[in-house]
Amino acid sequence: MLTFLKNHPFAVESFFECSTVLTFAVPKEQLQHLIPECLTLDTYQDKWAFIAIAMVQTKELRPKSFPKFLGNDFFLIGYRIFVRYNTIQGKNLRGLYIIKSETNKKKMEFMGNLFTHYSYTTTDITQTETNDKKKFHHFNQSLKLL
Repeated sequence: MLTFLKNHPFAVESFFECSTVLTFAVPKEQLQHLIPECLTLDTYQDKWAFIAIAMVQTKELRPKSFPKFLGNDFFLIGYRIFVRYNTIQGKNLRGLYIIKSETNKKKMEFMGNLFTHYSYTTTDITQTETNDKKKFHHFNQSLKLL
C-alpha cells in the first residue's frame, strides 16, 4: 500500500446536516493506556482526562472542487482523547488522539482507510428526530439526547 495516500493527499468538503459532540471527564487512569508514549493526557487538576464522541451526518462529502453530485452522504462517529505533545523545541501542543472512527457505509470505510489513518469500521447506526428529541440507534443500543 502506498503510505503517502494515508496522509490526506487532498482536501474534502461536505455539508454537515447535523453534528453532536459529547465530551466526558474520566479518571486519567482509564485513558492512559490508550495513547502512545510520546503523548500525555490533557488533564484537569492532574486527575481528570477527557474523551469526546462526535457524531456527524454529512451530505455530499467529496474531494474539494468536485461537483456536489459526485459526493456521498455518510454518518460518521469519531472517538477522540484530548492530548498534549511536547516538541523538541519545547512547545506544548494540544490535540486529539484518534482511538476509533465509525461510519454507516462500506464505501466510506474503504475510501476513508485508503486516504487517512482514521481506521474506519462500518457499523449500524441511524438517527431519528421527533419533536425536540434526537435519538441515535447504535448496535441495538439507544442514546437519547434532550
